[in-house]
Amino acid sequence: MDYKSTVFLPQTSFSMKANLSQREPDFLNYWKDLDLYKKLRAKSKGKKKFILHFGPPYANGHIHIGHALNSILKDIIVKSYQMKGYDAPLVPGWDCHGLPIEWKIEEAYKEKGLDKEKVPMKEFRKECRDFAENWTAIQKEEFKRLGLIADFDNAYSTMAYETESKIAEQLSEFLLNGSLYRGLKPVMWSVVEKTALADAEVEYHDKTSDSIYVAFETKTSQHDFLQGASFVIWTTTPWTLPANRAIAYAENETYALLEDLDTQKRFVVGEALVKDFAKAVEKTFKTLKTFEGKLLKGVIASHPLKDHGYTFEVPLLPGDHVTLESGTGLVHTAPSHGLEDFALGKEYGLEVPETVLADGTYHPSVTKYAGLHIFKVNKTIIEDLKSSGNLLHNTQIRHSYPHSWRSKAPLIYRATAQWFISVDKNDLREKALNAIEEVNWFPPQGKNRIKAMVEQRPDWCISRQRAWGTPLCVFVNKLTGEALRDKAVQNRIVEAIAQEGADVWFEKDAGHFLKEDYDANDYEKVIDILDVWFDSGCTHAFTLTSHPDLSWPASLYLEGSDQHRGWFQASLLESCGTKGQAPFESVCTHGFVLDEKGFKMSKSLGNVVAPEKIISQMGADVLRLWVASVDYSDDVRIGKDVLKHQEDLYRRFRNTLRYLLGALSDFNQEELVSYEELPALEKWVLYRLQELSKAFDKALESFDVMSFYASLHTFCSSDLSAFYFDCRKDSLYCDDKDTLTRRSARTVMHYVFEYLTRWLAPVLSFTAEEAYTTRYGCDGKSIHLEEFLTPDEVWANEKVFTFVEELRKVRRVITGALEVERAAKTIGSSLQAQVVVYVNSNWKQLLKDVDLSELCITSNAQVIIAQPPAGAFTLEDEDIGVIVQLANGEKCDRCWKVLTEVETNQQEGHKLCNRCKSVVK
Repeated sequence: MDYKSTVFLPQTSFSMKANLSQREPDFLNYWKDLDLYKKLRAKSKGKKKFILHFGPPYANGHIHIGHALNSILKDIIVKSYQMKGYDAPLVPGWDCHGLPIEWKIEEAYKEKGLDKEKVPMKEFRKECRDFAENWTAIQKEEFKRLGLIADFDNAYSTMAYETESKIAEQLSEFLLNGSLYRGLKPVMWSVVEKTALADAEVEYHDKTSDSIYVAFETKTSQHDFLQGASFVIWTTTPWTLPANRAIAYAENETYALLEDLDTQKRFVVGEALVKDFAKAVEKTFKTLKTFEGKLLKGVIASHPLKDHGYTFEVPLLPGDHVTLESGTGLVHTAPSHGLEDFALGKEYGLEVPETVLADGTYHPSVTKYAGLHIFKVNKTIIEDLKSSGNLLHNTQIRHSYPHSWRSKAPLIYRATAQWFISVDKNDLREKALNAIEEVNWFPPQGKNRIKAMVEQRPDWCISRQRAWGTPLCVFVNKLTGEALRDKAVQNRIVEAIAQEGADVWFEKDAGHFLKEDYDANDYEKVIDILDVWFDSGCTHAFTLTSHPDLSWPASLYLEGSDQHRGWFQASLLESCGTKGQAPFESVCTHGFVLDEKGFKMSKSLGNVVAPEKIISQMGADVLRLWVASVDYSDDVRIGKDVLKHQEDLYRRFRNTLRYLLGALSDFNQEELVSYEELPALEKWVLYRLQELSKAFDKALESFDVMSFYASLHTFCSSDLSAFYFDCRKDSLYCDDKDTLTRRSARTVMHYVFEYLTRWLAPVLSFTAEEAYTTRYGCDGKSIHLEEFLTPDEVWANEKVFTFVEELRKVRRVITGALEVERAAKTIGSSLQAQVVVYVNSNWKQLLKDVDLSELCITSNAQVIIAQPPAGAFTLEDEDIGVIVQLANGEKCDRCWKVLTEVETNQQEGHKLCNRCKSVVK
């Protein structure tokens, strides 16, 4: 007789095979039809807000794996707070202005043989806008495919008219309070992009540079020992020598007068650097004299290119920035091309010549080198120095050098008239540093990092010499050069941009904004555009304050660790300048995504991992699980093997859900068993649920996703699958459906399913929805509309937890003994065995009422208080011994236990144990 129909086998339509790449789009459509985001907002209306401000990705291409890490992490945290009972909206946005987009349009022009300069500004800006709109639409769909539930229909954009007007309004506040000024300063300049760059747009790469030692002959000195001597400088930028206007020295250091033993020429260098200098120039020197740096006051040198037209004097000036750690202790000073050089020049009234034009060629006024490109002129300058006898040594070195993070081209310092926001006027730096102390930083070291940056940062250069962006809407008096600081004028500008977009600034003449208040002939419009970091730094002002679901300040900003010098800092300074405090209460950072070997991803290395490829092969939930499984506080790795491991983890979670759904087939609330009636094993499971609930709350406070989901996986694999499900399988399948043990198991499995699907929903958003709707149907229901459950206090039963953990120790020894016999092929299934367990008297009370055969899935078990006999299986750390024997009796045809009570029914031809007879009957 076939007893399969009498066994309560799991039944579910939730398949073992996920088919995520095919099924996930169905749930995206389901959420769209359900209008899930709007339902979430309606459900949580009036609840406490949790606002994660979505930092704007750049709209110029497909999202990459870094975007996936960042956006999924945001989505996990927002969904978690939503299910925790908060009103947690998520409003995405896009950064749409700036050079990369402008470059794309320029490249398209070049392919068509067009000159950008001949294209009308309005037409060019429209093409930039169309380009950004196209990529914004594409990226929206890509973010949706990752499983993000957000207000995509009302996303913000830095190029929306209202947004551009708000950016102009924020700039006006700095203008009106006097923080915005125009000044001549050296700024990081890209000769390829022909614009100034912000600190956040600079990255460092190795570069090979010419390294030269140059002699500046003494022209005049009040000290006879310096007559005929030369001052030696070292530089890796020979092209800056035409801009040299001084040599800096350290007043309180000691210098040495050296004599070249071969040529008898005399040179001055820092005493501490004599050996390094001699080694570098491959010469032997004798020290004639040492003296204090302050004796160099008033000394004048000749320019090393004096034979080539550079006849002006070069004074020696004391500089606090000069050290004797490297070089020669004498610093070549070109005020046009260095921050410290410029500061020294300003202090002593040095000329700041315009040496280099925007494209990297020398200014027409530069003697001999006019029109040459600075990156191609070094060889010529070195030859000229050599012919003048002032080149002591030249070689090449490999060193770290600033590059544009967009064009990857080397950068220079170039003094130009730019617009700056002072970080010291109106106590902006102090306000920002105070705000940093009030913010929660995750990980904590982020606080020290941004604090150091703000402490040391120069004034914020916010002007760019480009076309695509929010214009720097300021009027300047032609006669005085002063900025017009008039609130009424600024208000008119802001209103005009809100109505017609930022193009209105370029299209309308000055009179349109100045009206009758000022003579338009006296003023000129600034035609620079704003640094895109100012744009994105304002997003809190035009998003958090205007979107109906959001509020200011944000609960959390979450981006990559590089944003301490980027978006975090720009937002902090902008907000402190206009509102006096930070726009965020907490800041969380993650690392970069590397390949499996720890290398940075690049197309040239062929190690780029694209999100869309992972999704098409494995599904978004596997990618989401990867995000929840890595320690994102540091750099993270991804690749074939890493993702294979994530598939294994995913399979464990899926199989756990599948088993629960099967075991809970036809479950109804009437089966529920009260806590008091539950067996110890079930109480132990509930204890573990309340433990995990506490762990989840703690992890969420510090945004520590990884630690919780690692614990949850252990719970599914070790506590449930390998232990609890194993122990209760016999009762679940073979007991009468109304027995207390089976009802208790189903009661606890019901709770496990409810908690597990909720905890998995923020991470495995599609799979949790599939499991939930498999059980409860798709009629307007969604796991994402549920909230996390709160465990009953009675579940925190430490005594029952300790009791079951001790039983697990006994079980571990028994299963170990069974594995030995199974390997020896003495037994196949553990139900073919019976075990004799030898324990000391300490275990007697604990095991008194325990059915070890049920605990260990054997047909019988006997406990004996005695020392284990020879040959018994033991584990080193447990005082327990086990003897495995073949079970006595016959095998029950229904439950497969081998018991002496099993008898063959001659008439019906079956063999059943007493329990199975009763259930079948």
